Amino acid sequence: MKRLGVNIDHIATVRNARGEKHPDPFFAASQVVKMGADSVTIHLREDRRHINDADAKKICKLKNIFVNLEISMDDKIVKNALRIKPNYICIVPENRKEITTEGGLNLTKNKKKLKTIIEKFKKVKIRTSLFINPTIKDIKLSKELNVDCVEIHTGRISNLVKLKKKYNTEFSRIKKSSILANKLNIEVHAGHGLDYKTTKILNKINEIQEFNIGHFIIGESIFYGLSKVIKKFKKILKN
Repeated sequence: MKRLGVNIDHIATVRNARGEKHPDPFFAASQVVKMGADSVTIHLREDRRHINDADAKKICKLKNIFVNLEISMDDKIVKNALRIKPNYICIVPENRKEITTEGGLNLTKNKKKLKTIIEKFKKVKIRTSLFINPTIKDIKLSKELNVDCVEIHTGRISNLVKLKKKYNTEFSRIKKSSILANKLNIEVHAGHGLDYKTTKILNKINEIQEFNIGHFIIGESIFYGLSKVIKKFKKILKN
């Protein structure tokens, strides 16, 4: 069955709004797994706008919980991640001025640096993923970089679906990229901007094995409760 990773960054965002300790991302990590999530995703940004170092360290020490740590290519962040030793790493682009991740990595521009970083994580047996745009070129470059997985940026198709615009071209790009990645023995994940409708659409692509969803789950849980929202996504992924 396809897996669901729940990103809990915005639980930390709510906590940080008051500069206090509640709600606690550490507690949230254990709870979302009890509610049905297969893994927990956290993004340790350079500006620490939500998850901080103490959060990451504590969450990655949780037993029987798989943690996917999103990081940039920043040297200090990479060193920190190697000390923390999460189960999984996903390397993402990062721009201080961005509200959220705006697209996939520029693999051509950063190929040499990414190769070095990936080798470091593979030496300590941490599953490593690249956050990429849905292009054949990026899939081929990911294979050259000897990465374990790719997470395809689904922001564009998510926006098209929300605006009720035609999304067939973007769906086709994601599907073709996923099929090629699968043929090259690269595990395929999807993430960014996903809600119920977009997840149902992308769930039709058999090659996608994992969906990582955060903002929508946390936002929707305000009205319907975290457990109910997670269970609804799990039900979608079963079909």
